[in-house]
Amino acid sequence: MRLYAYESRHGEPRVGVLTPDGLLTGARLARMEREPTLLTWQSICCIVNDPGWHTDFGRLVASATRHGVRAIDPDRRRPLPAVLHPGKVICVGLNYRDHAAEGGRAVPDRPMLFSKFANAIIGDGEAIVRPDGTRALDLEVELGVVIGRPSRRVTREQAMDHVAGYVVVNDVSARDWQGNPKALREGEKGDGQWLRAKGSDTFLPVGPVFVTKDELDPRDGLRLRSWRIPGSGPDAGVPVPMQDATTADMLFDVPALVSFVSRHITLEPGDLIATGTPAGVGVFRDPPVFLEPGDRARCEIEGIGMVENPVVDWTDDPRQDP
Repeated sequence: MRLYAYESRHGEPRVGVLTPDGLLTGARLARMEREPTLLTWQSICCIVNDPGWHTDFGRLVASATRHGVRAIDPDRRRPLPAVLHPGKVICVGLNYRDHAAEGGRAVPDRPMLFSKFANAIIGDGEAIVRPDGTRALDLEVELGVVIGRPSRRVTREQAMDHVAGYVVVNDVSARDWQGNPKALREGEKGDGQWLRAKGSDTFLPVGPVFVTKDELDPRDGLRLRSWRIPGSGPDAGVPVPMQDATTADMLFDVPALVSFVSRHITLEPGDLIATGTPAGVGVFRDPPVFLEPGDRARCEIEGIGMVENPVVDWTDDPRQDP
């Protein structure tokens, strides 16, 4: 099943169901047997691991159709991130052989982990803010795995029982702060660790679509693509392809990642694992290509959807300071 996070006309977060006819909003479904408008993403993660959930929700959607509940165009609602407030965001580095190779790195013998926080999450259409002090923003399309059950020391064979579903994410990175030599000017150094380079505000766009795990299998090879859309110059508005690969190329697949992480870090419903990015990022191009204010960054995964965001400088940050 495909769920869609959006903002109601009253400014409240809601969840609806995407059907071939459009979006069955929570308000419309609430006229039936349940009130999915009241569900948080954490509770949805638990529900999708209930064996009877799909049957019950399928009946609800069928009943709504029989009673003439009309689906709407999802573009009529403001999209929200499909994962709103994860307790943890675990990210995986160098999980694609070609991405390791383009950076001159050896293939790791175990997953390489780092983290982001909920402050980095924004939705489709919200601005990626280039912070004061960096000039080397890069995009990274990644498959996001949402945890549905508490997971502690689960085996590879058990891992998929703990997965709720999938989202598309963009792991925005400040390559100069990260310390990448291709992004540094003479005399500059990186931070020595990745927290600021990866975890700054707005550095994790998340798409509005949440796809339950029964709908697709990343091992079959879901196509991941990203584009930079220039905001100025002769090619302004024309998408420039950046990355193009499939999830079948991951060095460590979803079961392996969930098992590895849960050996040491207990995962809870709603936690997010960003599974790594393929080759084609801007920093390793010749010359390097970075996101500039006025550009747009688009990331798309087959079978899930996309997230697209404008880039603004910190001086034009649309968010209000506290």
